[in-house]
Order: sequence, then C-alpha cells, then structure tokens
Amino acid sequence: KMTDLRGWFITGTDTEIGKTFVACALLHAFRQAGLSAVAMKPVAAGLDEQGRNEDVERLLAASSIQPARSLVNPYGFRAAIAPHIAATEEGRNIELPCIAASFAELQTLADVVLVEGVGGFCVPLGADCDTADLAMMLRLPVILVVGMRLGCINHALLTQQAIAACGLSLAGWVANRIDPAMSRFSENLAALQQRLAAPLLGVVTHGTTPAEAAHRLQLPAMGPALSPGT
Repeated sequence: KMTDLRGWFITGTDTEIGKTFVACALLHAFRQAGLSAVAMKPVAAGLDEQGRNEDVERLLAASSIQPARSLVNPYGFRAAIAPHIAATEEGRNIELPCIAASFAELQTLADVVLVEGVGGFCVPLGADCDTADLAMMLRLPVILVVGMRLGCINHALLTQQAIAACGLSLAGWVANRIDPAMSRFSENLAALQQRLAAPLLGVVTHGTTPAEAAHRLQLPAMGPALSPGT
C-alpha cells in the first residue's frame, strides 16, 4: 500500500560526481514502478541569465509533476561557488525551516520526493549549519552517489561515518563511473561493497542517459514515511 509519502536524501562523495544524474535516473525508476516522483535541489549555485540552474532544470524534466521552481529550488545563487560564500555575497541567509516547508509541500504532490544536496555531505550552508544538518532536519534516509575514481573508497567511507554520526540511515549507494578509464574498477567496487553497510543500488556506466540508467538501478527499500521534525 503506497499511502505513505516517502523521501530520500541524495548525497555524494564530492562535487561533480553525478548526484543530479543519479537523482534523475531514480526519478525515472520510481515512475517506471508506477509512483509519482519529484526532486528538489534546495540550494543551487550557478544561475544562467534567466536565473535558472542546469541541475534544477534536469530534475524538473525527470519529475512526474512540474511544481513551482521556488519549491524545487528555494535558494539559487548566481555564482557557481560554495553556497555559504555565494549567500554571503548576495546578502542572503539559507534558512533550513524554509527548505523543510518546501519539502513538506512537495510531499503532498507526489508519492516520492528526492532531495539532492549540494556538493558532498558536509558542505557549509551558513555560519552554523551545513547539508548534514539539512538531512537531519528532514529525517531522510540517505542515498550515496560514489564517483568511481581513484580516492573514492576513502571519500565513501568518511561519508558513511558522517551519515552514521548524524543518526541517519544509509539506504543504499550507487557507483557512478565518472572516470571510464579508472584502473582496477572491479576491485575498487568490491572493496566498497565489503565496507559500505548498505546495498549497492546499481552501477551507472559512462555515457548513458538517466532514462537508460534507471534500468540499471534497483529502488531503495521502502520504509515508513517520516515527517520532518517528528
């Protein structure tokens, strides 16, 4: 019975390792499973002349519904730099309760809401909060996108520790082949499978579309819905 509204927080081992791509692929996979799905990127840095962000547009294109951009992306900044620096330069504050309110509204519109973080798991959003605090406020299980390249094992294990330290569950991880020439790929994948205490949801090969990648992903286990702050 799919009456529970569900969500996941998408984080990555670094910036530019395919969080948006995997989020789009998961949106396609949920839709193929008969669920309505939408994603939000609460904080995005790097807007074009029209005030739009490429990642936000890709998430909207892959979603079942087309909500207001202000719900999908409450905080968009012009400069493609660390968000807390961009916010300071524009004289704005990133308010986590505002993001939680947008998330709650999106939950009323779709069966599944994916929340894509910015950069890695502990990126500062202000003087006293970061993306880990956002994930904690939303109380969402986390899906980790591992950008498969040299150094990814350490990044993945440190991120797993940070997620556990926040009291959040790692619902699964996706191996994204951002470096198709990575040496000893299968050995690195095996090392991650041994050490990450969550299921591998799939391996995304280089050069595929999100719709194609969706067929290579298994959906994370459907737990009961949690309301933010409960």
